[in-house]
Amino acid sequence: MRAAQDGDKTTYARLLNEVAFILRRFVQRRSPFLQPSDVEDIVQDVLISLHVARATYDPARPFLPWLLGITRNRMADAARRHARRSAHEVADEQTLETFLDRDTNIPVNAYGDPEALRRAIRDLPERQRHAVELLKLREMSLKEAAAVTGMTIGALKAAMHRALRTLRTVLSNEA
Repeated sequence: MRAAQDGDKTTYARLLNEVAFILRRFVQRRSPFLQPSDVEDIVQDVLISLHVARATYDPARPFLPWLLGITRNRMADAARRHARRSAHEVADEQTLETFLDRDTNIPVNAYGDPEALRRAIRDLPERQRHAVELLKLREMSLKEAAAVTGMTIGALKAAMHRALRTLRTVLSNEA
């Protein structure tokens, strides 16, 4: 990195190629649930950040911890973007049927039309709605959902429990 700061373009290009390989492995290991395209997006974000911030690197300090700090920040940014996008998506009817059938062991149509479930999920408090969408509709693990939302696993479990209790109550009253 020191040579890159001094203007050696060949060394800088070689550094970026080597760093890209390290970053892909790091991101894949830290977030194995990501799609390859998401991993590449994060790697590209890190490389851009590295390029922009290269003047701030202190050659007297180790390079890898500095780079991985940037990487963790870009991964957190990606998780926040994903959470914002998924908060606005509406589940399709097939996903709702899977949700009802698997999680409550009640026949799919026992609660009436799927639109009632859509409304009930939409009306949940934000944390509960996120828990339902990520854990049940998107079938993420608790660890994956925690990474996306920034919530602890315990908080996700509590939100999911409250959401299911609320949904059962609301949907039972509509039946």
